[in-house]
Amino acid sequence: MRRTDQRRAAIFISYQRDVTGASIDELAQRSALGGGFVASPENGTGASGRLELTVFTRELAEGVELERAELDRIIAEHAVGWDVERIAPLERAILRVALYEIIHRPDVPDEVAIDEAVETAKLYCGSDAPAFVNGILGGVMNGLSGGDRRPA
Repeated sequence: MRRTDQRRAAIFISYQRDVTGASIDELAQRSALGGGFVASPENGTGASGRLELTVFTRELAEGVELERAELDRIIAEHAVGWDVERIAPLERAILRVALYEIIHRPDVPDEVAIDEAVETAKLYCGSDAPAFVNGILGGVMNGLSGGDRRPA
């Protein structure tokens, strides 16, 4: 499974967690029953019979959950005139995953995280979303100081 697909799976998990409050494992199971967009052919189902997420998808989804407050604070700082809760849930999920990658995943180039976020917004969100997502992430990048991956 391509990293793009795994990243999008993490976005949709984050989106569904936001909307339903279900756990990551519950969402993986629901996906398995409904056609499964998060399965990895090499992972398949685990001993529990539940669908196993790829390692990368799980790391992103769990990382976003662990860092949600920080990610939302950063989004709020850069979404001038927008309350985080007013941002469409899917756009919020796209921003959270991209920001998590930028700040906490040195193995993912910043440009890749931003490009993937904008492309996902083009595919799944309204016509204004790609520019909005790009603007927020661009603002964050402008605020990053030197080697410190935390926004100033």
